[in-house]
Amino acid sequence: MFKVLKIKKNGLRQGELKTPHGLLKTPFYMPDATRGFVKLTNNEEIKMTGTQALVVNTFHLYLQPGLKIINQAGGIHKFMNWSGPLLSDSGGFQVFSLIHKNSQMGKITDDKVIFKSPLDGSKHELTPEKSIQIQFDLGVDMMVCLDDCPPNEFSRSDLEKAVVRTLAWAKRCKIEYEKQIKKRKLKGVKRPLLFSVIQGGAEIDLREHCAKELVKIGFDGYGFGARPVDKEGNFLEEVLAKTASFIPANALRFALGIGTPEDIRRCALMGWDMFDCVIPTREGRHGKLFLNTQKLKYETININNAKFALDFKPINIKSCLPGLKQHSRAYLHHLFRLQEPLGHKLASLNNLEFYQNIIKSLDKI
Repeated sequence: MFKVLKIKKNGLRQGELKTPHGLLKTPFYMPDATRGFVKLTNNEEIKMTGTQALVVNTFHLYLQPGLKIINQAGGIHKFMNWSGPLLSDSGGFQVFSLIHKNSQMGKITDDKVIFKSPLDGSKHELTPEKSIQIQFDLGVDMMVCLDDCPPNEFSRSDLEKAVVRTLAWAKRCKIEYEKQIKKRKLKGVKRPLLFSVIQGGAEIDLREHCAKELVKIGFDGYGFGARPVDKEGNFLEEVLAKTASFIPANALRFALGIGTPEDIRRCALMGWDMFDCVIPTREGRHGKLFLNTQKLKYETININNAKFALDFKPINIKSCLPGLKQHSRAYLHHLFRLQEPLGHKLASLNNLEFYQNIIKSLDKI
């Protein structure tokens, strides 16, 4: 289903990935459609940015609107009217963040995670098996194993425990995955891809151990787990490079949550194939725009700044989206001053297109 077509001298991997909902060219970046939509945009506009695939959030969709409604719609693709590939996360990151921020919201055991819904306080349990079942019910093209995602400040001993739990849960996820494949009679290209997640914090030996044990279990792809920075906020460049080298050459390499344009470029040259991050749309909604200046260089502007009140240049004259070519920066500044959603939408689309252009520019490095 995945084939590496070329590895350039600089380390960039170029390949093809066949999914039930279309062919993906690697490397690729996926915007986060957390609750079944990319905020303030629609599918046609997202496609115009060059986006191939989206990421949906298992945790949020399970809680709202719930699997019953999504199943009645015919799966998540039909529910959100998206015809391209979709990847779902395991839901673990959100659950763990919830509990780490407030211990009253639940607890983590070796068997499962017990948590309270942030929506209504109702009690729920998430096991490796249930996470896989939910993702099959969603009907996604790519899914991720439930893993123990530790905060940056975890000690060495706590990281070791997280790796042990991650490996145990990966085995259970793989067993449940095979059961669901057989039960649903999914063969060939109709079979969704399964990713496991490599944990270990900034400890390279733990990352190596985790990766090697996961490879023994066998997955379609392997992700870089937890945040890509240490507790001081420094980018874990060596750790990311080493972790990529621990993953088999014929498997997909998923850099979860990465990141900034610079980090995407760095990681792509390490051999990472897939990226997802909330930065372009989140920053766009706050008025930060990414704009190309010259070959492989860019600038960021804050459209809220008063200097743009009389800037009648197009938002982005090189854009494929009419709204970005036809509206001025002065108009966009005006929209943000009035907190008009159209402004947030235009800025988000600008940034999504910029990120897709970052991926395209990798071939020129």
